Amino acid sequence: MNVPLNIDWQQILLHLLNFSILTLGLYLLLFKPVQKFIKERNDYYLGLDKEAKEKLSQAEELKASYEQKLNSAEEEIEEVKARSAEEAKAAADEVIRKAKEESDKIIADARKAAELERTRILEEAQGEIVALAVEATEKLLAKSTSDTLDQFLYAVKEE
Repeated sequence: MNVPLNIDWQQILLHLLNFSILTLGLYLLLFKPVQKFIKERNDYYLGLDKEAKEKLSQAEELKASYEQKLNSAEEEIEEVKARSAEEAKAAADEVIRKAKEESDKIIADARKAAELERTRILEEAQGEIVALAVEATEKLLAKSTSDTLDQFLYAVKEE
């Protein structure tokens, strides 16, 4: 058979066989380990991504929990403030009530003392008035008795 261009089919088939063996060897020695390495690397980064997403969701849940706790703490603070304000108002009202009762008692005691003082002063004034009346009466009587006595004495002398 006359092969144009001097092509040797046997050489071509041997080269093809060598190429197939080389391809199979390279596939087994290089391609599979590289693919395995790439798959492991991909799985590693997917695992990292999944772990990061889980941590992010946990952080968001924790944040939401802390915000809820913060809101409830603020509500408790407002409740405590309101309760304290009510207690302070009640205490102030109680102090005002006691002060008013005490002032009413002081005023009542002062009125009672003033009434007693007025009664005592009136009794003293009446006693002084009686004493003055008695003294005036005594003076009048003494003057009139002395005039009467003088008249009697003059009458007796003249007789």
